[in-house]
Order: sequence, then C-alpha cells, then structure tokens
Amino acid sequence: MSFIQMKMICFSILSLPFFISSVFSLSTTSNQRVAVVTGASRGIGRGIALELGSAGYKVYTLGRSSRTNNVPIDFQRAVADNLDLTVESAAEEVTKRGGQGYPIACDLSQDGDFESALEKIYNDEKRLDVLVCSAYTTPAGSDLRGEFWTQGMEMWDAVNGVGLRQVYAACHCAAPKMIETAKTFGSEESSPPLICLVSSFGGKSYTFNVAYGVGKAAIDRLSVDMSYQLKKYGVATTTLYPGLVRTEANLQMEVDGTWDKASGNLDLSQGETPAFSGRAVVKLASLPKSAMMERSGNVEVVAELANELGFTDVDGNTPPSIRSLKYLLPNFVFPQVEKEAGKPVPDWIKDNVPDILLPWSVFSSGPPPETDNR
Repeated sequence: MSFIQMKMICFSILSLPFFISSVFSLSTTSNQRVAVVTGASRGIGRGIALELGSAGYKVYTLGRSSRTNNVPIDFQRAVADNLDLTVESAAEEVTKRGGQGYPIACDLSQDGDFESALEKIYNDEKRLDVLVCSAYTTPAGSDLRGEFWTQGMEMWDAVNGVGLRQVYAACHCAAPKMIETAKTFGSEESSPPLICLVSSFGGKSYTFNVAYGVGKAAIDRLSVDMSYQLKKYGVATTTLYPGLVRTEANLQMEVDGTWDKASGNLDLSQGETPAFSGRAVVKLASLPKSAMMERSGNVEVVAELANELGFTDVDGNTPPSIRSLKYLLPNFVFPQVEKEAGKPVPDWIKDNVPDILLPWSVFSSGPPPETDNR
C-alpha cells in the first residue's frame, strides 16, 4: 500500500465522525416541520402555536405583545392581571411541550413587518410548512354590536386591516416559500404545506356587525380562491371555524360583567379552549397529501373536525358545533320558549337534544334569533 493510499484511508477514518454528525444534523433539521403563527401571544393563535409545539414543530410565534415592548400597542382587550401573554412566553411554552419556539415581535398593521420577519425565517429554515393567520383587532371603546352607520370607519379599518388586508399580505408573501417547500420536501405520503386562516361562523351568518361579517366572509373566499391556484403546486389551504372560545379576553369580560351584552347572553362556561383549535390544526396539517388536497379550501368547523378526526378538548369533552341543534336549542330556542311560556323547559328535553347539524343553507338564512321578529 502506498503512502498516499494510507494517508487517504487515515483521513477518511478521521473524517467519519464529522461526516456522520453532519448528515445526522442535516437530516434532523430538514425533517422538522416549520410553522409560523400570527397573533400567537394570546387567544386562539396562542392555543394553536402551543399545540403545534406539542406535535414537535418548530414554531415562530408572531405578535405585538412582547417583553421588549418595542412594538407600540394602541389598544388591546383587557385580560386578567399577571398573565404573561407575550410572544416570548408562547415560544417558551412551545419548547416546554417538545417543540422549538422562537418569538418575533411583529406589528401586522404595519406594511412590511410580517414580510421582513418571514424573509428572515425562511432564510434560516429553508422551508415553511404551516402558516396560521390568527391575528385580529377591534377598535378601542367600540360597541361591537352597533349599527354600521354609527360605528364609523374605525370599525372597518380595525377588523379588516389586520383581519383581512394583512392576512392577504401574509399569504402573498408566504405562498412562493410554501410552493418551494412542497417541491423540495413533498411526496405523496407526506403532508402538504398548509395555509390556515382563522375565521368564524360570522362568515356564514350575521354576527356582531356588518364590518365583521363582511371580513369573515372574505377570509373564507380567500381560502377557497387560493386553493384553486395553489393546488397544482401541492400547497393546501383551509378556513378554520372555532366555536365559542374561552380566550383570556372573553374570560375577563365575564369577570368585568360585560360578556352578556357583548355576546348576547351566551354561556361562556360551555365554550371551547384555544387548545381545541390548535388540535384541529395539528390534525389537518398531518393529513396525507391526497386527503388534505381533496379538502383544500374548505371551511372546517373545529367541533366537527373533532368528531371526524378523533380528538377532544383539554377536558376530554367535545363541544357541539355552533350549527348543531345541541348548541342552537339551549342557547337560542329554549330561552325564548321559557320567556314566552313563563316556565322552564323540562330537563328531560334539555338533556336529550340530538347532535344534528343544520345544513349551511339553513344556518346561513335569515337574521340572527335575537333580531328575528317574524
């Protein structure tokens, strides 16, 4: 054996640990899915981010609320004292749950803020598997149920600035990166990149006010129309409908005594946790490509997904869908019957309401029960 051959063999042996380590590191990095969640410091967005963390994702938590206080905040709904609802605390909890959390303070109401953040994320990760748009705002001191001509343009600009315009901007920025992710990492057996837009039943039926409903309906349409153009690139979209959610701000409204007027006397104790929406997103994002692409663009009701895909809320229960008789009768019909009859509906009726879904055509028709005078 020549000296040169011996030198090459020794070099190869010495280099082997580094080579194995490098391959292992590359494999680990490339196989971990990356998610970006807006509005991740609180509410539904936080619940989704944490559940993605529990599923092992690398999660970038975006939002205005930060311990650094470097993003000015004009107004936020009140929450209980001593709650650390920041992008940093969300990222830390993601990591505690087995994922990897990275906080980014970001004001989605400012053009370019999200785009700058996403460029940095993609340059670092070279992939984007899940985008969740959950950020939302309402104007300070507003009557959420007021008539549209009394609310001024502040209502429209607040709910449809961050809630619609910036959702479109986020999708516009993310789409090329998700197309590239599908091309590089996708297969028929793997789950496709997913854009999840958090909407509400206000997209189908009158809820709160005119600006709110128009914005939610537009979000639903955005998901559908994007799905047509993204399908051939292997990127899926979905619109998520949570039910009545026990967010930190809603719970504080109940403490402050403002919940009943704002909600129309809905029973918040029967609501869903933000984690319930997170579990829905995890299930959708883990579907094989053929199954997810087949339902791409659909409206997905969290409670209905729970029955279909087999998951529960944190207490082990599955709350009914808002379009289920099991939800509609106790919250809208029975109170009206009791008011008119002057006596309570018997318990045997209340306890045996079937979990039957109203067709969307029926659910979406006519005014809401509290304003229906026919």
